[in-house]
Amino acid sequence: MRSQPLTLMEHINACQRSFPEATGSFSLLMESLALASKIISREVNKAGLGKLLGLAGRRNIQGEQVARLDDFANDTLVHSLTRGGTCCALASEELAVPIRLPGAEGAGRYAVVFDPLDGSSNIDVAVSVGTIFGVYRRRSPEGGLGDASDLLQSPGKLVAAGYALYGSSTVFVYSAGQGTHGFTLDSGLGEFLLSHPSIQIPERGGILSINWANRGRWDEKTRRAVQAYEDAEETGPCSARYVGSMVADAHRTLLCGGLFAYPGDTKNSSGKLRLLYEAGPMAFLFEQAGGVATDGSKRILDKTPDALHDRTPLVLGAAGDVAVFAEALAK
Repeated sequence: MRSQPLTLMEHINACQRSFPEATGSFSLLMESLALASKIISREVNKAGLGKLLGLAGRRNIQGEQVARLDDFANDTLVHSLTRGGTCCALASEELAVPIRLPGAEGAGRYAVVFDPLDGSSNIDVAVSVGTIFGVYRRRSPEGGLGDASDLLQSPGKLVAAGYALYGSSTVFVYSAGQGTHGFTLDSGLGEFLLSHPSIQIPERGGILSINWANRGRWDEKTRRAVQAYEDAEETGPCSARYVGSMVADAHRTLLCGGLFAYPGDTKNSSGKLRLLYEAGPMAFLFEQAGGVATDGSKRILDKTPDALHDRTPLVLGAAGDVAVFAEALAK
């Protein structure tokens, strides 16, 4: 009898056996993402002892201050994903333009989008941060450079998505369309071990995760929707929990239930979260775990970006919780 939990790669390889046409390219890609997550985790956990705290002295394409660890995480992912020959194109929140990669026939089958370090403003105070990624199948002809068509796809076309959460432990959560599964890093073994198989979001959680500091910029419909969720009998007594790292807040919602919401406001009328790098992958994970993800009216997985850095409002949770919020928002 096996006493040791499955490792991440054992789990991925077991799932791949369901696809007789599999070439091993996807497993290699996931191994690259897992390796990058381990390296980033190591640096996050010792950031205060090194030279990676503070700002890098530049702003990204969104005009946000870039932390030194942002740059490190981005470089680590790019290096890991370009060395295996599995990718034709990469797009990152930290890059103004995508990276297009050459590939021989039969190589470079995937395009990867990622937020290298979500919640990086929390790094200097040792609050949880994370990496988010999404994987698409190549659409451009094989044998040449990848192009924008490989990246500008609806999240509904995702082959896989996931995140790594760097907190009290490092957790790697992913889905390849066969449920959502969580793995915890055993630093002694250097392996991600299955700790949360087949995650299902609780039907009711009673936890509202929203940035209350923005309430002065919400419109009347959003205020009404938030109030409706707090007052609904179905949600029970409501507690407010908000970290400010979307990965951490979404992870708690996924495991404990409740509602995560980042609506649009007068400062960010189209929402603040990026459809490709943040909202899309999280929506894929939540739906695979029995949850719902919308922009308040439209399913996130039905949206298609026009540009790499398009933004969207986002509401994540179990079906009943999202329905309470969305129905009030629509009135």
